[in-house]
Amino acid sequence: MNNTANNPGVLDHLLTIEAEAAALVKDAQTEADKKITEAEKQNRAAFELRYQEKAAEQEGEFQRELQKARERCQTELSDYGKKMESVTPDITHFTAVLESLFSGEK
Repeated sequence: MNNTANNPGVLDHLLTIEAEAAALVKDAQTEADKKITEAEKQNRAAFELRYQEKAAEQEGEFQRELQKARERCQTELSDYGKKMESVTPDITHFTAVLESLFSGEK
């Protein structure tokens, strides 16, 4: 038979080593969890920074395009106003059209 099985000192030593190994594994897991948590915080912060930068970039582009659209609209409205100023109304023809519409004639 094996003498180590009957020797309590050897079993105690093996249990002590197993307990130390378990403690080392627990400490390693705790350290790994801390590193993972820190890496997640750093990644989240980096993401937020990139997100804010991109959002600001897109907001700037939107504002530039909005300003261009407003300028085009203002130009078109101004051009239309100038065109309308140069048109002389034909009141006689307008009155004749209205009379024909309201009198039922075609």
